[in-house]
Amino acid sequence: MPIYSCQKSECRSKVAIIGTGFVGSTTAYSLMLDGCVSEIALIDVNKEKAVGEALDLNHCMQFTRLTNIVAGDSFEMVSGALIVIICAGFGQATGESRTNLLQRNAKIFKEIIPQIIRYNQDCILLIATNPLDVLTYLTLKISGFPSCRVFGTGTVLDTARLRYLIGSYFKISPKDISAYILGEHGDSEFIWLSKATIGGVNIDKFPEYSDALIKDVCDQTQNAAYQIISRKGATYYSIALVITKIVRSILQDQSRVFPVSTLIENEIYGVKNICLSIPTVVRKGGVCQHLDINLNEMEQKLLKTSANKIMEGINSIKDLIWVKKYLFFFIFTKKNDDTKIKK
Repeated sequence: MPIYSCQKSECRSKVAIIGTGFVGSTTAYSLMLDGCVSEIALIDVNKEKAVGEALDLNHCMQFTRLTNIVAGDSFEMVSGALIVIICAGFGQATGESRTNLLQRNAKIFKEIIPQIIRYNQDCILLIATNPLDVLTYLTLKISGFPSCRVFGTGTVLDTARLRYLIGSYFKISPKDISAYILGEHGDSEFIWLSKATIGGVNIDKFPEYSDALIKDVCDQTQNAAYQIISRKGATYYSIALVITKIVRSILQDQSRVFPVSTLIENEIYGVKNICLSIPTVVRKGGVCQHLDINLNEMEQKLLKTSANKIMEGINSIKDLIWVKKYLFFFIFTKKNDDTKIKK
């Protein structure tokens, strides 16, 4: 059965999604409903799975804005994509920490990143696979792209969970709460509590506030993914919406502030040259500006602790971070290599 294709004149923007598991396929569905992209290329080692997802999405065509959905197992399909979203990798098993995923998923990234940039050296690479911060750093080093065009979804979802929980306790809409999770997307993440506000008022000024409440909110935020995984096997709805909001900000040059995981090039409280999450402006060119953050003494310690944990992960996969000159030799000389995803 042929997959429907729109006319090129109708196409507004193209996005490629690597990996059509729970996160990748739900992201495609969310992007299609949002209507911010004109073409979605679904790429997976399991070609039949990717094609099946595309067929299912195409059956939504009459109910959504026209979106061209194509699918296959060849990386040549990333050509022309403005954004390549990487969802490929093993999912987090019940009771498994994100760091336990690192060796397995880092090997997958070692295979797929050179294949992506063989066909597209001008795209933005958006990482959604865990352990997110280390894999974002690995992608940056393997690709050789400027840091503004390689970043991960970071703690955007963690921040959304935090705001939901605060809103539930204080009986306030999460949309009126300004509070961020910073650092690692993982067990060492922390609340930027000193600057958390509700309607512009510091959170500790509310009568409902207590240290015990904040600890409970922090614990629930950190354990949210594990709670979901233990009950349904994976998280995908919320991260798909996070990715969609980031994609829309890029394509429409919205200059939205998200705590995405990016390379810290200028030292922040002794932290430098790793990828972690702080409030960042995201627009057409990708990551364009880190906001200056004012952390109290405790928050500075938490940031350093989080950075140290990420650095441990980076050090454990140093053998997979290729020297740039060898990478480009690989890309431009092995023209006849198989271009399918390998696990």
